[in-house]
Amino acid sequence: MIRLNDRLSAMAAEVRPGQRVLDVGTDHGYLPLYLWERGIAPKVIMSDISSGSLQKAADNCRLYFPHESFDLRLGNGLEVIKPHEADCVVIAGMGGILICDILAQDRAKSLAFERLILQPRNNIGRLRYWLLNSGFHITREQLAKEGRYICEIITAEPGERAVSRNLGPERIEYQYPHTLIDFKNPLTEEYLRRKLAEEEHILAGLRQSSAPDRQAIRSRQYRIDYLERLIKKL
Repeated sequence: MIRLNDRLSAMAAEVRPGQRVLDVGTDHGYLPLYLWERGIAPKVIMSDISSGSLQKAADNCRLYFPHESFDLRLGNGLEVIKPHEADCVVIAGMGGILICDILAQDRAKSLAFERLILQPRNNIGRLRYWLLNSGFHITREQLAKEGRYICEIITAEPGERAVSRNLGPERIEYQYPHTLIDFKNPLTEEYLRRKLAEEEHILAGLRQSSAPDRQAIRSRQYRIDYLERLIKKL
């Protein structure tokens, strides 16, 4: 029986029963195999741009389910799939900008999915910005631990909602939105306090500079004040 860590379990819980799932960058294939084994997803497609990574998934398919045949596809992003061939796409464990690039490569195909489950390793603010300005809305925000890291998971679906068009993708409002409070879990305060400590460390370095950049200091102080306000709302 396939067992998942907290990060993968949180993503698996976002798949609606009966949805056909494409796992982009599947690597070992644990998540799609788990979904198939438990009857959550009647069809799973495992894809990866790396033949070596896809071979790991193929090995696990044979190890856990030697008498079953699975759909494994070597290729780049959404190029491996036709429109409406899957209902849900999972893209996890890669940078937020790369996830944006994968989805933007064929926006019509991306919008044809019922649900996106995304777990970026970085640049999550830019990912939120792209989603909210590309015809999607975010239905859930999650935090899950993996080792010493707190991972961010976004669930999004097609359909535009009102957003502030005057805010750029680099703004802290996209990096740490108020929806983190709406969807708070036991990790939310720890996560925000970690981020606050990082911002305070950067500010201290800016102030100790031999030629302090006053604009950078004001910008960093704004970020700290913003995070402190979020934490107070918990």
